[in-house]
Amino acid sequence: MELTDRQKKILKVVVEKYIDTAQPVGSVTIEKGFELGVSPATLRNEMAQLEKAGFLQKTHASAGRMPTPAGLKFYIDDLMKEKALSIKDEVVLKERLWRDRFEFEKMMREATKALAEKTKSLAISALDEGKVFYSGLANILDMPEFYDIDLTQAVLAMLDEWDRVQDLFAKAVGEEPLHILLGDELGIEPLQPCGVVFTRFDAGRNRTGNLGILGPSRLPYPEVIPLIRFLGELISEVARTW
Repeated sequence: MELTDRQKKILKVVVEKYIDTAQPVGSVTIEKGFELGVSPATLRNEMAQLEKAGFLQKTHASAGRMPTPAGLKFYIDDLMKEKALSIKDEVVLKERLWRDRFEFEKMMREATKALAEKTKSLAISALDEGKVFYSGLANILDMPEFYDIDLTQAVLAMLDEWDRVQDLFAKAVGEEPLHILLGDELGIEPLQPCGVVFTRFDAGRNRTGNLGILGPSRLPYPEVIPLIRFLGELISEVARTW
C-alpha cells in the first residue's frame, strides 16, 4: 500500500505519541493535540486504513491504536528525522573512551555503561571472542512492558549466555553497520514487544563485536540511532590508535 501524505502524517503522530506515552493512541487525542486539518471521522477512517495495511494495530476493540513493527520500520526509514549529537556529548564520550584506550575490555565496559546512561535502556555489547557486557538493567525494570515477568525472565536468561546474545545479533541481515530488530525479527517469542538497535564495530587485532540497546519497541529512535552509530565508529577509531 502506498501511503498518502495525510496517512504518513497520522502514522508519524501515532508513533511519536506512542513512544512518549506507551499508550495506544486514539483519534480524539490526535485531533486535540495536533493540527492535521481533518475531522475525527476522517481520522478514524485513515487509522482504520493504516491498520488494514499492517502499520497500526488495536490491543482491544475499544482502545486506540499502536504501531506494529512494520509501522515502526516505516517511521524509521521514511518519516523520522535523526537528532544529531551535540558537540558537548561527542567530546564527553570521546574522553570517556580515550581514558581506557589501552585496555580494550575496560573501554567496552565504559562504552556500554555510557550507552545505558544516555539512552535510559539496557545496553549490551558482545565481543566475537566470547564476552558479553551489559549495563542499565534497572532502566528497563521501570518500563511498563517489562512488568511482564515472562519478558523480563527471557531478557535476564539471555544476558547470562554469550551465544544467545550473539544469536540475537546474528539475526540482522544486510551489510550496513547499524541494524534494528523488531517483533518477529528477534526470533524469541517473549521478546516480541521489544526493539533492539545495534551496530557492528571492528577495532582491529580481532577485536570485533556488536554494541547496542534492548528496550521496548517504542525506543526513542531519533536519538538512539545516531548515538549508537557514533559509539560504534568511536570504538573502532579509539582502539585503532594504539
